[in-house]
Amino acid sequence: MVKLPFRDGYYEVRPTKIIALAKNYTEHAKEMNDEPPERPIFFLKPPSALIGPDSTIVLPRMSERVDHEVELAVIIGKRARKVPAERAFDYILGYTILLDITARDLQDEARKLGHPWTLCKGFDTFAPIGPRIVDKKELDPSDLEIGLKVNGKIRQLGRTSQMIFKIPELIEYISSVMTLEPGDIIATGTPPGVGPLRHGDKIEAWIEGIGVLREDVIAEDSILC
Repeated sequence: MVKLPFRDGYYEVRPTKIIALAKNYTEHAKEMNDEPPERPIFFLKPPSALIGPDSTIVLPRMSERVDHEVELAVIIGKRARKVPAERAFDYILGYTILLDITARDLQDEARKLGHPWTLCKGFDTFAPIGPRIVDKKELDPSDLEIGLKVNGKIRQLGRTSQMIFKIPELIEYISSVMTLEPGDIIATGTPPGVGPLRHGDKIEAWIEGIGVLREDVIAEDSILC
């Protein structure tokens, strides 16, 4: 559970699942040597990967390359099953930032072998969110600047209008497969510029109208020493 500022108080984010979109920005698909998909491609991250703002991402010993991916996250507000796109916003609580941290070398290996992505996406601390949830009534998510800096240098920069599949389409498609519960998170994909993280890095991820999500990065080995 992560508690984030929301309206005049706080909201306890307790998702039953985190649904993350793959290749939902054309330029990111290209940098991953893939073609843009014809329909949404999604995978699950475990709720145990969640951490809040001003926390620490841990680089696991199992991986030699861990990448950052900044994403607009949709927080579901009420139970949603087989929701048509034109009613999708009725089921949204609000929006925040999510970092889809990825063990890239493990993902590359899984892709070659045809294995699922659970390992490369599911480590503890691999889903930072924050710094707050913005009420859906206060923000139009259709064309917002989205970006990420590492140690003060811009790595990622784009606009949510560059998504291939927009939020209503995503909710319609995902809810036709699985029921979305209150507090569930949809991470809507990342713009290009993903890159590796190192021990000691400082991350600043932002989305226009939401704020800045800041995280430190440390190597697992440094914790055990």
